[in-house]
Amino acid sequence: MESLEHSLPLVELFNSVFGPPLTILLRLFGLEVKDPKHLIPDYLVMTIIVAVVLSVVLGLAGRRRQIVPGKGQVVIESLIDFFENTILETIGEEGRKYLPVIATVGLFVLTANLLGLIPGFMSPTSKLNVTVGCALVVWLYYHWQGIKTQGLLGYLKQFTGANPFLAPLLLPIEIISHLARPVSLSMRLFGNIFSEELLILVIASIIPFLLPLPFMAIAIFTAVIQAYVFVLLSCIYLAGAVASEEEH
Repeated sequence: MESLEHSLPLVELFNSVFGPPLTILLRLFGLEVKDPKHLIPDYLVMTIIVAVVLSVVLGLAGRRRQIVPGKGQVVIESLIDFFENTILETIGEEGRKYLPVIATVGLFVLTANLLGLIPGFMSPTSKLNVTVGCALVVWLYYHWQGIKTQGLLGYLKQFTGANPFLAPLLLPIEIISHLARPVSLSMRLFGNIFSEELLILVIASIIPFLLPLPFMAIAIFTAVIQAYVFVLLSCIYLAGAVASEEEH
């Protein structure tokens, strides 16, 4: 797999520009870099591209809002409405305050999934490092919101249940369940996006014209579905964290 790293021209260009100054900076902290031209991995470059593109597009869209929306504004508003409806269905009206984080994670995952379909790019979510990072953001966020909403002791009661006699049994089960969530989120997303990219790459290397197109269409469907599943599970985990004991 290491032979495939930095094979993209854009990654090579990014490393040629930013690799040498970053190498100097790292050496100031006593870190030795063997190859400055291959310092920044491909998935990190693609992640930066996704973040920049989303920041620019959403920033411009926010400044150019119109009473009669254009096509771009309709698409963005439809996406935001979709995230909002998902939150309302899983958490309820009080879940509107979580929209910025859920929508940000959802748009990032969706854009990252689709990026690999553009020639010369790759999906950063085809790398486990990126999907683990996304899953940990969700994991830390819903725990923090659960503590913030119910208080530390109130939130910890969810791990032991209402019956103190069952607490020794429920506590390890709940701990294992919560620890498994970021693993499940990250592995599911990584496995699907990595396999579809690998399939398209193999098919394109055998017959580069026309044949990969049906697989790319399937990849678009998979990318959207995986982003939806990631958002839906994030909302479900968040709903369970902020729900009061009576609601359980």
